[in-house]
Amino acid sequence: PGHHEKAAPRADAAAMEGAREGNGVFGNPAHRQVLLLACAQALFQTASVMVATVASLAGARIAPSPALATAPMATMVLGTALATVPASTWMARVGRRPGFFLGAVLGTAGGLVAALGVARGSLVLLCLGTFLVGTYQASAQFYRFAASEVAGPAFRPRAIGLVLGGGIVAALAGPTLAELGGPLLATEYLGSFLVLAAVSLLGAGVTLALRIPAPEDAAGQDEAPARPWRAIVLGPAYRVAFLAAATGYGVMILAMTATPVAMEAHHHTLAATATVIQLHVLGMFLPSFVTGALIARFGVVRVMLAGVASLAAHVLATLTGTGFASVGGALVLLGIGWHFLFIGGTTLLTASYRPAERGRAQGTNDMAIFAVGLVCALGAGVLLDAVGWRGLNLLLLPWLGVTALVLVRFGVAGRRAATRALATPALERAAR
Repeated sequence: PGHHEKAAPRADAAAMEGAREGNGVFGNPAHRQVLLLACAQALFQTASVMVATVASLAGARIAPSPALATAPMATMVLGTALATVPASTWMARVGRRPGFFLGAVLGTAGGLVAALGVARGSLVLLCLGTFLVGTYQASAQFYRFAASEVAGPAFRPRAIGLVLGGGIVAALAGPTLAELGGPLLATEYLGSFLVLAAVSLLGAGVTLALRIPAPEDAAGQDEAPARPWRAIVLGPAYRVAFLAAATGYGVMILAMTATPVAMEAHHHTLAATATVIQLHVLGMFLPSFVTGALIARFGVVRVMLAGVASLAAHVLATLTGTGFASVGGALVLLGIGWHFLFIGGTTLLTASYRPAERGRAQGTNDMAIFAVGLVCALGAGVLLDAVGWRGLNLLLLPWLGVTALVLVRFGVAGRRAATRALATPALERAAR
């Protein structure tokens, strides 16, 4: 009886909260915090997309070798990989707002340092600047988690969707600002990085308005103890989740990093390149509104296989030519493929560890994925110089074939023995 006496008030409170949240999207302070986080996400993604649009082009102007043209993009990925775990640990101590503010300030500094590198013709300074932008990206990865912390249960799914929707704004604003800033000053692309610094500074201002409470520790007394690190990462679901997300991220970084340089080599204008990047980023984020429903309907393995198919279609599209339509269509497919594999892999990952293992499992996964992205960003310039645009993309097919085979085998095994594979009902739903 005592249990039911306590449960009823909680249920009533949840119902009242749902009623309050239904009275308006941003009618209470929690909703306003979500709006601020969505704005912060839009500004961060705008800065990130600007780097993707012009960093390799600026690198090609000052690099001593064409193989080093994509080094600025690679150092941004390196900055994200190295800063993700420290950012998470520090925010756990001091709170979200200081962590988000510092990240945006580092992004501002990165834009200024990169601009100085362009002005002086220094590849080292340009790469240092994009590295700092990468640390901004590391802290901004937690915006969606902050949204789930401020939103109540009834509003939480919409809150996360609204924050991720900032990427759509960035798809339109990022390449446009990069294009406008390119010829703004006497030195090409100098203005782009100065605009990037201004966008990041605006993002820092938005984070100062955030009021995010410290998340409560929801772990129960009877929670299963954490397993050794090796047991976590060698689990079948964990390994498949990592492979899927790493494939989506790595293939996307490799092809996207090479795209601006390849388009310039085939005599496309900066405006055309900016439009292609816009289309690519829209492909990355527009599916966010339906992916959850697709996973619920078809299962995460089938959604990830659809991501592999989309990436394979990207490769085939690059074989049709180097015109704007061919490259633009290919980059849209690249964005969609990244989305399904990366989001699907993240979804499966959450079913692969116990609550007590959350920090270690997520940190290891993200670090490894960004390491793959770093190798791909560094290799993009080398491969583009060695085998060209079509050859670079054809080399992706064996990688995609292996990933598809692993996903099919995992799906079959999951349907037969979900409980034995993971010892949790979550996998049975994920591997349908």
